Amino acid sequence: MAWKTLDEMDLDGKRVLTRVDINVPVEDGRVTDATRIERIAATVQDILDRGGKPILLAHFGRPKGERRDDMSLQMLIPALEDVLGAQVVFAADCIGPAAAAAIEAAAEGQIVLLENTRFHKGEEKNDPELARGMAALGDVYCNDAFSAAHRAHASTEALAQLLPACAGRLMQAELQALESALGNPDRPVLAVVGGAKVSTKLDLLGNLVTRVNMLVIGGGMANTFLAAQGIDVGKSLCEHDMTGTAQEILKKAEAAGCEILLPADVVVAREFKEGAANETVAAADCPADAMILDAGPQAVAAVKEAITRARTLIWNGPLGAFEIAPFDAATNAAAAYAAQRSAEGKLVSVAGGGDTVAALNKAGAASDFSYISTAGGAFLEWMEGKTLPGVAALG
Repeated sequence: MAWKTLDEMDLDGKRVLTRVDINVPVEDGRVTDATRIERIAATVQDILDRGGKPILLAHFGRPKGERRDDMSLQMLIPALEDVLGAQVVFAADCIGPAAAAAIEAAAEGQIVLLENTRFHKGEEKNDPELARGMAALGDVYCNDAFSAAHRAHASTEALAQLLPACAGRLMQAELQALESALGNPDRPVLAVVGGAKVSTKLDLLGNLVTRVNMLVIGGGMANTFLAAQGIDVGKSLCEHDMTGTAQEILKKAEAAGCEILLPADVVVAREFKEGAANETVAAADCPADAMILDAGPQAVAAVKEAITRARTLIWNGPLGAFEIAPFDAATNAAAAYAAQRSAEGKLVSVAGGGDTVAALNKAGAASDFSYISTAGGAFLEWMEGKTLPGVAALG
């Protein structure tokens, strides 16, 4: 791989500008979920252990270039100190005298937190002058924010060109997981792609059918593919204007030798609510007044059989309306089986995307997956085959 890691950098006595994603949920000034902070701990600790001074660069919210007290990173200090186990020195800006003074004042073993990079309009414009202001504060640049790597911003792209640059531990783990799933995977490779709309995952599906051996299509997207085959899906969520595109994807898959798995049977209901009366029917027999809300047991069995054959699994999106029972059954069953195969060492499983993480957590399967990405947009763009500016800049 073209990018460097922390292992290749001399950090002793160096100021290490470390781009992190600590855009965490906050209520009444308190962090309600510190997961993203926990995931940067390995990088920060490594820098400290090797004699470096970690200087955290991060964004929070969408202040649109304006200073806003409710988006100041200062409120994250208690959570950072609690998770990272070190004192955090705050700087009221991410460039200039205030930042330089805070860095100078920080003692060995302390962490410096610079103010929200998006308080500067130049951040989202990838402004070279803003990047030079940041670069003046450090000796080494470490990007540990894969989740922001699909954006060419001053703190993710321009800054990486100005200092010796490397990936942090979280970024490294993310890139290695994705490389093992799509770059140079053990085959056969199975992708599970679910979600509401084909239109939001066109690039993803188009790229995957040329790179994986089997593709399971679930969720509302499956309804569009069923409709493309002339099946009446009743009142189901379906993009009828996308059926032509679905047919093109099916043809592309056939030409590439990619096996497409659509549900043979489905769970239907007349209303979308917890515990709604439902029935299982063949996919071609959806009643005109019903909605398809989950894949049926035959479909689940087919997905499990594909998981058994696969050596590598990429998962993005649920198989049904996983938020409410009983329409979470297919997602739960397939995820549990993938987790079991992963735990047995028979499958490398990589999952990502907001709904995906929620669905796997709900199924109790997340802990046994080989890797779960919380990156969202960056994870999807990597799966779509796009170059991520924040990663390319580390090369």
